[in-house]
Amino acid sequence: MSRVASSVRLCFDGWIAGIGTTSGTRLVLGHWGRSPFGAFSDVMVERPDGERLLLAPTRRTADFIAATYAFDDVCVVPLRVRVTGDEWAVTAGPQLDLRFAVGRRGPTGLLLRAVPGSLAGSARWAGVTDPLSRLLLGVRTRGTAGGGRREWYGAHDLHLITRATTVLEGRDLGGLTAVEPPVRFGFGSTPRRPCLVRVTTTVSAPRPTDPGTPRPPGRAP
Repeated sequence: MSRVASSVRLCFDGWIAGIGTTSGTRLVLGHWGRSPFGAFSDVMVERPDGERLLLAPTRRTADFIAATYAFDDVCVVPLRVRVTGDEWAVTAGPQLDLRFAVGRRGPTGLLLRAVPGSLAGSARWAGVTDPLSRLLLGVRTRGTAGGGRREWYGAHDLHLITRATTVLEGRDLGGLTAVEPPVRFGFGSTPRRPCLVRVTTTVSAPRPTDPGTPRPPGRAP
C-alpha cells in the first residue's frame, strides 16, 4: 500500500444550479470557469427512483467526479452551457436539454457578496457557516468525499431560479419545483428552493508517495 505524505488542494471556481422538477427528477449543474481541468461543466441527475447519473464532458473529468461523489451511471457526452443575460441553456449530447432563468439577487445573495472572497473560500469559514447553512438552507458546507478526500464550499452569491424547462432522454420532466427530496451524490446537497449559487469548491485529496499511484490533477493553489 502507498503511504500518504500530504494532501493537495484542488479548487473549482464557478456556479452551481440546483433544480427540482414536477416529475421528481432533480438536477445539479456545475459550471466551472476555473478548475484543475480548465473550464468545463457537468450535470448530476437523480431520478425519482433514486438512480444517480453523471453527465461529464471528458473521461478525465468524469473519472475525477465519480471518484469524489456517488453515481449509478456515468456518461461522457459533449456538454455546452450558453448564458445570455438571465437565461441559461444547457445541452449534454442527446441526453439533456435544460433551460432556466434566474431572478434578481435577494437578501441571501447580498449577504454572501459582503463576505471577502478569500475568507468565503477558506476551510475555517466553511466550518463556521456549516451549522447555519444546515439550519437555514438544509445544506452542508464541508464534509468527507470519496477516496479519502475532504471537501468544502464557499458561497459568494445566490440568485433564485424563476423558471425552468428540462428534457431528459427525450422526456419532458415538467415544471420547476423544490429540490425535494435532497439529492444524494455526496455529503452535500443544494438548497431546497431552486437557485444559482456562485461558489468556490475545494477538494483536499491525499498525495500518494508511490510514483505508480495516479495523482489528482492540478497543483495546490
